[in-house]
Amino acid sequence: MFNRILAPLDCSPLAECVLPHAIALARIFDAQVALLHVLAHTDPQAQARAVDVLAWQLRRAEAERYLYDVCTRLQEAGVACTTHVIDGEVASQLVDFVGDNAIDLVLLASHGQGGPSEWRVGSIAHKVIARTGAASLMLVRALEPTATDSATADSIAVHYRRVLAPLDGSARAESILPLATALARMPDTEIVLVHGVERPAMPRRTPLSREEIDLVERLVDRNYVEAEHYLETVRTQLPSDAVKTAVLVSDHVADSLRALVEQERIDLVILSAHGYSGQLQWPFGGLVASFVARGTRPLIIFQDAPGEQARAASRREGTR
Repeated sequence: MFNRILAPLDCSPLAECVLPHAIALARIFDAQVALLHVLAHTDPQAQARAVDVLAWQLRRAEAERYLYDVCTRLQEAGVACTTHVIDGEVASQLVDFVGDNAIDLVLLASHGQGGPSEWRVGSIAHKVIARTGAASLMLVRALEPTATDSATADSIAVHYRRVLAPLDGSARAESILPLATALARMPDTEIVLVHGVERPAMPRRTPLSREEIDLVERLVDRNYVEAEHYLETVRTQLPSDAVKTAVLVSDHVADSLRALVEQERIDLVILSAHGYSGQLQWPFGGLVASFVARGTRPLIIFQDAPGEQARAASRREGTR
């Protein structure tokens, strides 16, 4: 599933929050990790002036040494690793590297050198999420620096004990099931399959009649029963002793799912980029956007769209 994993690093401790996940996922999928640093101008006006070649070469040497040290730590954990230093605008170079090197999964820190901000996702991370194309993406919340220099690889590798997998009944949403199956095979890992039943909106200026309220409730009850049957059918496709199911009834499913993450102490959320609506003209749908903007846990966005369609959607998003 994931053969090549990309971990972009900007030499900041915050960006290193992706490294425990790189080790864990590389072990699960027997994948190779590519460490990438984009050497960008630190001064916005620098491109208008002559480049100090010596200073630039020193920065490149420092970046290469940094990636070498990180790669050594990953190799000590038994993870195959390569390093890459390239020049240019950070987001654009990351996106191009993904397409040119057959990357399956990008591990992206929500914040880096700029530090935490009032926004859940930094500007560079936001650009990359919108333009990654055919690759899947993992967003890791960089809330505080990750201490990895003195720690052993085994002590920093994460373990996903509880994984939330929302399903809406569509084949696109079910594209995450092979990933859920692989995670369910890990010791002491539980997969929580959840389906949200949204109460139908009936906007009007006057209160609903008793008959209309009963109609809504019957529809919700019917959808609830169907959701339970659906999740039970899906559950049988995964290791049964590692799967839990839940049906949520809510006026706002996305909000309820995010609340469930906190209530159930979820370690990882996995979502398909698109779901029932299947709006492939955009890189991802509304539920993913909600988790990106307001989520608090690591999130894997599994790209379900065919490669060319996903790339076309990313190109459209990049022009906005």
